[in-house]
Amino acid sequence: MKLTKPRLALIYGILCISIFPILVKLRLTPGLISAFYRMFFAFILLLPYVLLSKNFKLPSLKFALLAGLCSILFSSDVAVWNIAIQNSSATQASLLTNLSPVWVGIGSFLFLKSKPAANFWIGTLVSLFGMVVLVGFELFTEMNFNQAFLFAVLSGILYSIYLLISKKVLSEVDVLSFMTISLLTSSIYLGILCYSLNEPFTGFSDTGWFVLVLQALICQLCAWLSVSYATQHMRATRVSLSLLSQAVITSILAWMFLEEKITLQMVFGGIILLFGIRITFYDKTIPLKKLFSK
Repeated sequence: MKLTKPRLALIYGILCISIFPILVKLRLTPGLISAFYRMFFAFILLLPYVLLSKNFKLPSLKFALLAGLCSILFSSDVAVWNIAIQNSSATQASLLTNLSPVWVGIGSFLFLKSKPAANFWIGTLVSLFGMVVLVGFELFTEMNFNQAFLFAVLSGILYSIYLLISKKVLSEVDVLSFMTISLLTSSIYLGILCYSLNEPFTGFSDTGWFVLVLQALICQLCAWLSVSYATQHMRATRVSLSLLSQAVITSILAWMFLEEKITLQMVFGGIILLFGIRITFYDKTIPLKKLFSK
């Protein structure tokens, strides 16, 4: 597989995003306020560079509104995902949220000219099986189909819609302008949401504030500038499926820094998941007829 600039950007973005769950597990700030400051601090860090370098270009009203819609979808995804985690387990919420490649594939098939190839569907099935092995088959017997379950599924749907719309926006708007509009709108939206839910905006430790800035710089700014660049130059289906590898990287980081246990089953599941992602990057289309023929 040739490592082009978009693919390298995607790998870098995934590495940056994978750090986020480790920082959240430190529990230094509430989940929703953490999401707000992640967007707000990222906007504050990005704005001076964009203004001084004169890289911000105001898009047409249509694409500015679409960029704003993307930010609300992404912010809503973060909000409902946090609620799902607070009312269930992080494992269950993460698994259901990671169904997003399926929704992206269906959305691409219905609404985009570029239809998912057979490789995508095969890779998706293999990766989802790997995800199930990674978190454990027993999870499904213990699933509670309550509000948290529905919110976790909703999170994956919102994220998939975000990827599909952002793909369209990034075909006309440069990445820095898109990120500036997105972060500003997300900050306002999440700020109003946190205020209405009486989330604390202050009173954190010095370490807590440092972690919030770290989330904004690495997990939001560096990560999503890279992912947005990759989305601009790659198929949305391929990007969404590649993001599943976060689970593998996060598990390794949790083992290294939080002393969480990694079992042989998790290793095996991670290998299957990554193999499924690799299938989608295979240049030649896998012929389904030959695959199922005698």
